[in-house]
Amino acid sequence: MAARRPHTTSSPSFTTFADLGVPSAITEVLAADGITTPFPIQAATLPDALAGRDVLGRGRTGSGKTYAFALPVLTRLAASGSPRRPGRPRALILAPTRELATQIQASIAPLAEALSLRTLTIFGGVGPNPQIAGLRAGVDILVACPGRLADHVKSGHARLDAVEITVLDEADHMADLGFLPGVRRLLDQTPKSGQRLLFSATLDAGVDVLVRRFLTNPVTHNVDSAQSPVAAMSHHVLHVHDDDRFEILLDLAAAPGRTVVFTRTKHRAKTLTRRLVAAGVPAVELHGNLAQNARSRNLLAFSDGTATTLVATDIAARGIHVDDVSLVIHADPPVEHKAYLHRSGRTARAGAEGTVVTLMTDDQVPEVRDLIRKAGITATTTRLRPGDPLLTEIAPGERSFVKPPADAPVATGTAGRGRSGRHAGRRRASTHTASGSVPPTSSSRSGSRRGVVTAAAPAPAGPGGAAAFSARTRAGSSRGGR
Repeated sequence: MAARRPHTTSSPSFTTFADLGVPSAITEVLAADGITTPFPIQAATLPDALAGRDVLGRGRTGSGKTYAFALPVLTRLAASGSPRRPGRPRALILAPTRELATQIQASIAPLAEALSLRTLTIFGGVGPNPQIAGLRAGVDILVACPGRLADHVKSGHARLDAVEITVLDEADHMADLGFLPGVRRLLDQTPKSGQRLLFSATLDAGVDVLVRRFLTNPVTHNVDSAQSPVAAMSHHVLHVHDDDRFEILLDLAAAPGRTVVFTRTKHRAKTLTRRLVAAGVPAVELHGNLAQNARSRNLLAFSDGTATTLVATDIAARGIHVDDVSLVIHADPPVEHKAYLHRSGRTARAGAEGTVVTLMTDDQVPEVRDLIRKAGITATTTRLRPGDPLLTEIAPGERSFVKPPADAPVATGTAGRGRSGRHAGRRRASTHTASGSVPPTSSSRSGSRRGVVTAAAPAPAGPGGAAAFSARTRAGSSRGGR
């Protein structure tokens, strides 16, 4: 196999998707959604990808990788004229998590419809029969997680010998999750003559194995350095007493804007969500113990503003693209620096500004200092107690709290124990979710809302498918996550 040809990306002279060669049927749909100017990684990679070259694209999370591969896939499939056949997709997009797969589908679906192309999403945690039926009906673009796709291939419901274009999204995360052996087995079943596009935030050794084995003379585009922090992102490390952590977290989460809080464990995510809800902050949880319908429901609540805080484990550090996340809080500092960068990448997306806060106790000082150094970022470290004026500087605005309903249920949302869809919808006004009851609210904390109590200081600490995502969460949104 020919060696990789390095490619140094210069500032492109193109200014529109049409200039890059994207057909009008696609650009018109993009323009209708307010998307007219390509991001750097899109401008850099689209000419080569549209020309049929294998492409290795590296850009940090939120840099616009989804459209960088989606537009060439759609354009080339529409032009190839190959027939759609049962169980034999024409393009394969592999993603590490079901949330990312769903959001890729949400981004591609309206564009595919304009080209009369059929898409299908496949992942675990849901019944296989609708997926089998979709495969049997024939699909042009298959967006899949490796595990469930391997099951369908093994059972004979899917064959990959007709795949013309293969995409690996978040390849480094697949490596981190141990998916590479399964990914290699799937790629081995795709035609060697097909085009392959690999996109990743970092190009570690595991990813390089895939590149050397499956990409032919790829053009490599690096639109930023491997650890480059977002210029519009400010980082704070708050040195706090362990007993003060929740009160400080509550103060920050009650500020106007969307907040994502990261924890190390599923149990802590669940517990912290319940405490925030009880204290008056509309919050939902996201972690591996939730059934798929609960995960989708909670993401929808966060995206449409019903919940203003998302408490998540590292499952959400990749692929969760929600616009206007103003604050990321590491309630538990991550174990390694890559996780810090990917978690932090939930804010300051697509050129927007954002703030990242890490809560650090005395016993965490050495690991946090090492983490910040390896992440290559500059952070302001401050020792403080609850009520410190710096908290308002970090997260400006009047704090607001919503009184939780007296009958707020204690529902776990875990597989086999969550509320059924039929019963969960009966009390829509209170938006019952996997983390309990999220009080009614608007999409902004700064507006006037029924049942909202505003305060300058925190309240006392107390105890399916692509259609589920609004336009604000689509990976192709005009403001973030393209």
